[in-house]
Amino acid sequence: MAVQAKTTRLFASNRTPPPYPVRVAVLGGGNFGLALASVLGRKGVPTTLLVRSVDVANSINTEHRHPRYMSHIVLPPAIRATTDPATALSDATYIVHAVPVQFSRAFLNSLKHFVPPNVPVVSASKGIETTSLGFMADILKETLGTDRAYAFLSGPSFAREICEGVATAVVVASEDLELSHDLADLMSSENFRVFSSTDVIGVEVGGAVKNVIALAAGMCEGLGLGTNAMSGLVTRGCAEMRRLGMYLGAKPGTIAGLSGVGDTFGTCFGPLSRNRQFGYRLGKGETMAEILKSTTEVAEGVDTSIALVNFIKNRCKGYRLDLKYPILFGVADILQGNQTPLEGMKGLMNIPIRMESYDERH
Repeated sequence: MAVQAKTTRLFASNRTPPPYPVRVAVLGGGNFGLALASVLGRKGVPTTLLVRSVDVANSINTEHRHPRYMSHIVLPPAIRATTDPATALSDATYIVHAVPVQFSRAFLNSLKHFVPPNVPVVSASKGIETTSLGFMADILKETLGTDRAYAFLSGPSFAREICEGVATAVVVASEDLELSHDLADLMSSENFRVFSSTDVIGVEVGGAVKNVIALAAGMCEGLGLGTNAMSGLVTRGCAEMRRLGMYLGAKPGTIAGLSGVGDTFGTCFGPLSRNRQFGYRLGKGETMAEILKSTTEVAEGVDTSIALVNFIKNRCKGYRLDLKYPILFGVADILQGNQTPLEGMKGLMNIPIRMESYDERH
């Protein structure tokens, strides 16, 4: 049955609309690109999806559906699709980037000459690039330059639920607070709430680490270890997220907020989570090769896990990093074939007992 969410006002009644027509280009026609395009399209914002396939573009433009992803969703008529970067980007007021992290650099380099100067870019991609060990903030600045403003959207937000109009809350962070406020106002509706932040690194760390924790939570469930074990695992994983975030300068409130703990809860316990499902299948005994062969959807945590451990080894100084980040290191070991999920879980249970929080030592 087709699902179509109701249309909402573009701007709240207590806000003044901008003195120019707003048009948005969304880069990437996957699940989350479709979701964010739907958020904007339901508010009547002219939105252009840049997709790779002419057939996909034709289906969206004529039938208002994506032929493969969430094909039961009827997309708002304000959404159009094209395969031509010039058409999508030439008159954009804002650009939304929704391409997976590992493909982002090559993708952005391929179209950077079409991106108008000074147009802000909003990234909805989460993770760390395996080659450079950079976050999306690094990739965007290195490909599109430092003379434009960037923002980063994150939080517990499954694409299908967004498209179906289910209540969702996210945060958008930018070093330019006014940009955060403008984006929050542009995208918010009664069922999609967007909060503002200036803590870019906090939002990026949360978005990367939560996917790795979800892999671990899925393994825990696949092994049949019960609710106690999974709850303890996720809580300790959030402690590792907080430790890394604070080392890099993140605010504790960001890690405890929507983009950190909030997104972690959704990804670890939600039935729509690709990372949790990937971990679950590993816990059940399937191999990496078998899982990857059977799916076309990206579980960002797989690549991010190994990149994250390399990032910690390169950036974080200190003694016994494996004891400070045992879950993050353990998941990477499992993915690299150095131990099984069961061996990894047993290893966690045999870590030396210390204070619950390193921050409470003094």
